[in-house]
Amino acid sequence: MLPIVAVQEKYAASYRACLDVVAREKRYLAQIEALPLERIEGFVKDSVAADAIQFFALNQEEVVGWADIFPSWPHAVAHCGSLGMGVHPNYRGQGLGSRLLSACIQKAWAKGLTRIVLQARADNLHAIALYEKFGFKNEALKSQAMRFDGEYFDAVQMRLLRDEA
Repeated sequence: MLPIVAVQEKYAASYRACLDVVAREKRYLAQIEALPLERIEGFVKDSVAADAIQFFALNQEEVVGWADIFPSWPHAVAHCGSLGMGVHPNYRGQGLGSRLLSACIQKAWAKGLTRIVLQARADNLHAIALYEKFGFKNEALKSQAMRFDGEYFDAVQMRLLRDEA
């Protein structure tokens, strides 16, 4: 079983590589390529310093999946966090998404969050099924929420409330 570990600076380059592969699929993430390595290194360094809700799935020392929940910063919505995650295509269907999501949710509740939100493409049925398995509820359908190569896609907005989990 591949390990799930908290974010660490030594994995920044590998995280970037995995993120880039998933982004270039133009299906699962809003971005279409990873940011430059220097930006990712800074992001990961900040995540470590903040004890961020961020986890990596590893094969040896290679990041093959990630999940994170970043809290909102304004006071009135500081109890809310936004989920993002991805798994390298060669490692899908092995339960990594469930394990990453579980680790994030547990840490989010421990850090005092009470609402987790996400947005997924409406045709990403595998992801939506995973989120529903964890108790996420559909809050809205956002028409033409994403656009890749001139083609629009709807997205679902989902939420998980701590007192419903």
